[in-house]
Amino acid sequence: MNAAYHFALLFLRLTFSGMMLTHGIPKLLNLIQGDLEFGDPIGLGPSATLVLAVIGEAICPLLIILGIKTRIAAIPTIITMAIAAFLVHGSDPLARKELALLYLFGFIVIALLGSGRFSLVRK
Repeated sequence: MNAAYHFALLFLRLTFSGMMLTHGIPKLLNLIQGDLEFGDPIGLGPSATLVLAVIGEAICPLLIILGIKTRIAAIPTIITMAIAAFLVHGSDPLARKELALLYLFGFIVIALLGSGRFSLVRK
């Protein structure tokens, strides 16, 4: 693959994961501060659901940005966005679930393509 392909993968990782962090970091801060109030769309309890959301929206996007276990790290984010799109916003109009769907599709592409050449983990 040529350099443009690898730069495109880097751009994809940085943009989707960087934007996902704008959702995940506030949740991480709430978790650190002990504010465990959170929705429970999958029935695990609010605190467990918050921990899973932090993993999917903060921890895994950081790994993806760095290119560490990118394909595996994308899976929790994909699951989180699928839950957001189809359970949390399932009965909402498309305009309301559109952002979760865009993230879902973007992270599916990242999972399929991997990190590319520009990552901390060399192949």
